[in-house]
Amino acid sequence: MKSKQIKTGPQRAPARAMLKATGLADRDIDRPLIAVVNTWSDVTPCNIHLRDLATPLKRGIRDAGGTPFEFGSIVVSDGISMGTDGMRASLMSRETVADSIELVTRGHCLDGVVVLVGCDKTIPAAAMALARLDLPGMVIYGGSIMPGRHRGIPITIQDVFEAVGTHAAGEIDDEELGQIEQHACPGAGACGGQFTANTMAIALTTMGLSPMGVNDIPATAKEKTEAVYRCGGLLMQRVADGLRPRQLITPASLNNAVRVVTATAGSTNAVLHLTAIAQEAGVNFPLETFEQIARRTPVIADLKPGGRFMAPDMYQAGGTPLLLKRLAESDLIEDTPTVSGRSLLTEIADADESPGQEVIVPVQQALKPRGGFSILYGNLAPEGCVVKLAGHGRLRHCGPARVYENEEQAFAAVADNRIQAGDVVVIRNEGPVGGPGMREMLAVTAALIGQGLGDTVALITDGRFSGATHGFMVGHVTPEAAVGGPIALVRNGDQVTIDVEQRQVDVDADLDARKRQWQAPPAKYTVGAMAKYARLVSSASTGAVTGFPFADPAPDISSAPE
Repeated sequence: MKSKQIKTGPQRAPARAMLKATGLADRDIDRPLIAVVNTWSDVTPCNIHLRDLATPLKRGIRDAGGTPFEFGSIVVSDGISMGTDGMRASLMSRETVADSIELVTRGHCLDGVVVLVGCDKTIPAAAMALARLDLPGMVIYGGSIMPGRHRGIPITIQDVFEAVGTHAAGEIDDEELGQIEQHACPGAGACGGQFTANTMAIALTTMGLSPMGVNDIPATAKEKTEAVYRCGGLLMQRVADGLRPRQLITPASLNNAVRVVTATAGSTNAVLHLTAIAQEAGVNFPLETFEQIARRTPVIADLKPGGRFMAPDMYQAGGTPLLLKRLAESDLIEDTPTVSGRSLLTEIADADESPGQEVIVPVQQALKPRGGFSILYGNLAPEGCVVKLAGHGRLRHCGPARVYENEEQAFAAVADNRIQAGDVVVIRNEGPVGGPGMREMLAVTAALIGQGLGDTVALITDGRFSGATHGFMVGHVTPEAAVGGPIALVRNGDQVTIDVEQRQVDVDADLDARKRQWQAPPAKYTVGAMAKYARLVSSASTGAVTGFPFADPAPDISSAPE
């Protein structure tokens, strides 16, 4: 046990004395010492209930022979910070959460780690930290919020953002907007559609980092407490047998994770986060792999933002086990080890299906023939970008550029009804360096949907999209504007073409001539965490990480799975 460093021998008497001051006895100290990292906060419904889940989790660890120590980390709420300067902190927080988990676990020489997560960035951050530490561990997601209701119709936070655009268009009044706001979020839990939190929760279950089925259980469901208690015992089994995260984070498990993201038309943020997790684990996982998998994987889950149902509906239908079973029936996933100690295919062999459910369909009855995103290149994105395909059927758009230097300028233009059908909205200087922090553009994209422009306008940015975004949107454009990427050189009126079938995003302009006149914009922040992040962060095409990942050079993409 690593904890022997702090508790064994006469020289460790001071450390034992400190531990005994917390109420521990010798028998407690002799046991494996386990980090329970809790991203609890009462600023957001996504994480507000995690303190309650820590209690049964720690009891499960004690009952199975371990001694848990609970530590706190941070969370930045995407939904609250969206459209503000605060959103710059969201992606940065992923790095801070991962760093804090690593530091507290290493600093106390602990033997295992379990992380309680909720809002978007805490989930990949936990997996990144497990990959770095490579100690027996797992990630437990607090679960989805239940749907709200307005005029008898289920709604989510997505509907509130889109109602802002509808309100700006004069189609609803202040009272109607207020009613939607009042009823969208009825209690604890992360945003209910197949947005980033639920997307990454399913991905981590598929990779084997979370116990099968636990992440599916909604935040307020009574069975959540018992499931989390059992996780404590399961973790102690892994401490005993030594199964480690880097045995779970493999090319095969990452391929499986991309499959489920694709099959559920999940958040494009998964591209960024899975790339980062792979980097931390030292696994070759180039951006092109996402395209190779997505083009061969159909959408079989009818989930918001593009579909009809929410995460609690999927749980009732059969959840992640049923989804994976459907994919396995068509040989679309591989068998891999999981934190349960059983293989993935063994875990899903007895998956139940609710009679008459319509959420998860067989592959032969797929909702769409290919997944919810594609990787494009071209003279606007020579290092790649991600186009979101969920919620629309368009594969090509050509129109004049409407260029904005930041999200606020673009939102003002939408609110003033200055965007017209056929336009290509270009939002730049929102990348990892330029933002800094790569803000999500949900306020803009939702306002466009709310104004009825979702089927006639495209948007391109070096920033990100929320998992709640739908429409013809291109994000993660690399290189970003702040480092001189081609998106910095686009001008109003330039003809921009997005072609998914050709996998190109191009602008009709002499970019070389413009590049000779380009000057880097001044840094937005010169001191503090944001300045440090902007100096350290890598390209979005490699996960926008700030650490020192040790992945080898990317392999030949011809080896990508069929």
